[in-house]
Amino acid sequence: MIGRQLASVGLVGILSRWKGLPDWIVRHGTRLLPGAAGSIGMGCIGFPNHPVWEVTAKCNLDCIHCHVAGRPVGPELTTQEGKELLDQLADVREFRMMAFTGGEPLVRDDIFELLNYSRDLGFNNTLATNATMVDDASARRLRDSGVGIAAVSLDGMRGTHDTIRGSGAFDAAVSGIRSLRQAGIPLQINVTAMGLNLKQIRDVVALSEDLGASIILVYQLVPVGDGQTIAESVLTREQNESLVELMAEIQGSCRAVIEPVAGPQYWSYLLHERGIQGGPLLEIAGRLFHGCAAGRGFVYIKADGEILPCPFIETTCGNVRETPFGTIWESSPVLAKLRDREKSLKGRCGACVYRTVCGGCRGRAQAMTGDYMEEDPCCFLDLPRGKDGAET
Repeated sequence: MIGRQLASVGLVGILSRWKGLPDWIVRHGTRLLPGAAGSIGMGCIGFPNHPVWEVTAKCNLDCIHCHVAGRPVGPELTTQEGKELLDQLADVREFRMMAFTGGEPLVRDDIFELLNYSRDLGFNNTLATNATMVDDASARRLRDSGVGIAAVSLDGMRGTHDTIRGSGAFDAAVSGIRSLRQAGIPLQINVTAMGLNLKQIRDVVALSEDLGASIILVYQLVPVGDGQTIAESVLTREQNESLVELMAEIQGSCRAVIEPVAGPQYWSYLLHERGIQGGPLLEIAGRLFHGCAAGRGFVYIKADGEILPCPFIETTCGNVRETPFGTIWESSPVLAKLRDREKSLKGRCGACVYRTVCGGCRGRAQAMTGDYMEEDPCCFLDLPRGKDGAET
């Protein structure tokens, strides 16, 4: 599995002409690749295979674009129910990394107990946090609880970040990041690209490098949760293209690896720019790049136990309070449809030569068309196609 992850990073490096790839492998690869246990390559929200558990919908911040806020949610899984969930996830052979998110996970009183339990089950833990509650002591506790990667959100430089997340959030996050780095926890920076901050992406990447980030995930705002209230900030088709082009350009000289979320056209773009539109090279890329991973190695568990294919697809697959996770994972018709791109994808996505490496953003398709299998309305890759979907 580590070999597949290394190969996917290497292919990105080749396609983007990433000068820093050898240095990244030496400085970060030996620590990060084990943290990506279970990986079968690159996909949206990091890589498949792994589950993400939204341990709480509560948060100490009130971000204007939060996909968790604004959604009805039942009572959170108790500590015991959480441990039972982790037991069930550990029975899924391909899941070897466990991601904890929120809300803000650190507002849960039992978060360290849950992290320790997950670690003892053999999971490599990742924690997604706004970092404003992290100090030197808590950072060391996180490290000792098996947190191998800390994913921290930075949505702009100071003024913009504070506009999005609240006054003082930027300085508190940077302080928390420094504590995490001092504790020796590898850093992943998550930035959500939207109209409010699109012009600052290059600056945020530079700041992330200065803070010691090994991975930078560039999300695109999907209009769900509170994100629906700032729909005018959702990137247009043209802005999606500009962002993807910018990511590829920056990767060439960046010290961190850059990956997209809700922008799977990134991998298609890299291949298309190098003239790879079919044949064995595209077949190899299809084994390493998986594009939208919703339900295809990735799954999202809400705080009340509801199972979603990803945080942006608001279609339930069941609830672990009613059905064991393994049954949902193996038998959900929603997940089955997402896994069968050859038959289920519609429109341009269904005909595209890059459907195996991209598949379009299923969350954006649902949010903007009402159908999670429709074509991605923000795809900018207009390729001529024959009747069988192949390029002409």
